[in-house]
Amino acid sequence: MAALGQAARLGIASLENSELAELRPDRTEADVEVIIRAAYRQVLGNAYLMEGDRLISAESLLQQGTISVRGFVLAIAQSELYREKFFHSNSQNRFIELNYKHLLGRAPEDESEITYHVELYNSQGYEAEINSYIDSREYQESFGENIVPYYRGFKSQVGQKNVGYSRLFQLYRGYASSDRTQGQKQGRLTWEVAKNLASPIYPASTGSLTGLTTGGRGETYRIRVLQSASPNSAVVRRGTAELVVPYEQLSSKLQQLNRKGSRVLSITPV
Repeated sequence: MAALGQAARLGIASLENSELAELRPDRTEADVEVIIRAAYRQVLGNAYLMEGDRLISAESLLQQGTISVRGFVLAIAQSELYREKFFHSNSQNRFIELNYKHLLGRAPEDESEITYHVELYNSQGYEAEINSYIDSREYQESFGENIVPYYRGFKSQVGQKNVGYSRLFQLYRGYASSDRTQGQKQGRLTWEVAKNLASPIYPASTGSLTGLTTGGRGETYRIRVLQSASPNSAVVRRGTAELVVPYEQLSSKLQQLNRKGSRVLSITPV
């Protein structure tokens, strides 16, 4: 982790000073309440939780020891509450980014991870998409049954690409705001992931934790692609093509190109 001064400069001091929220065998009711609050905060992206939104049945099962912390995290992510906050109101890419952040504590590293989850959701649905994170080997090795997921992407980890460190800065905005109120409906990482780029990291005092803009509404991009040959054509040579796409359609167009077997060579603002 970063030194104390560096952590404050980067805007992640709250993570440096935080402790793991782990439910131990000698737990008390007060300990379980701490775990419940930590799980809501993590899985709901620091969103404000009204008393009527709490999952009373799942909380009771956790208090009784019927389900583990992992089971409680799963209950939150599978709930209608989570769907309303992050699924119904966001693009598919943004939803996948937030699932990585909330459930695995990191950002997606490359386009293959995004593509996997797009295809999984399209073929098997919402529940399978959520289960894929929480039932994964990565989740078990990182959090086990009794640790609340946390933002671990700021640490160097065995088996994880260093690019994930800068990617998480694109998704993380600290406890001063929530993932629900940031007003970002499209994927934050569409640009970097498609071009396989890492974002430079700037001090939090500049007003932005990352120095590379990911685009915005009203902007237009030129996508240069290497097209796959048609299966019904005798021509086997692949050709290049350029597409001009508005920002709002960028995510869906990249997914479409991927399904067709086309390779994105570059994405540039028009």
